[in-house]
Amino acid sequence: LAKAEASIEQETIAGFIKLRDRLDSGATLLDNHVALTGFFKVLEELLPTNVRLVSMHLSYESPAKVKFDGSGVAKSFNALAAASSVFAKDGRIKEAIFSSISINKDSSVSFTLSASLDPKIIAFLP
Repeated sequence: LAKAEASIEQETIAGFIKLRDRLDSGATLLDNHVALTGFFKVLEELLPTNVRLVSMHLSYESPAKVKFDGSGVAKSFNALAAASSVFAKDGRIKEAIFSSISINKDSSVSFTLSASLDPKIIAFLP
């Protein structure tokens, strides 16, 4: 065993250590990488077709604290209620609060939305 250990070149050992460190760094980067594709897919799945967002803002404090704020227009109050119900039932867009609700001349409903996001929908997954 001592003879086998002595035959290993220091360059080889250094190369393996460098490779291990690079792989660890890559894993750390990927674990902390934010990918919003999942959020947009969930939003597209859940938001009724007669409710649209006009603006949105995402703020990121940590993977566990991602906040979504936006404003939009729904075709009717019932459409907005349906969106609220779907968000509550699904759970990936959490604590959705619709506010500043106003009925427009064409009976559409303007609103603002504030919510937090489940970290799983913004995580990078290969």
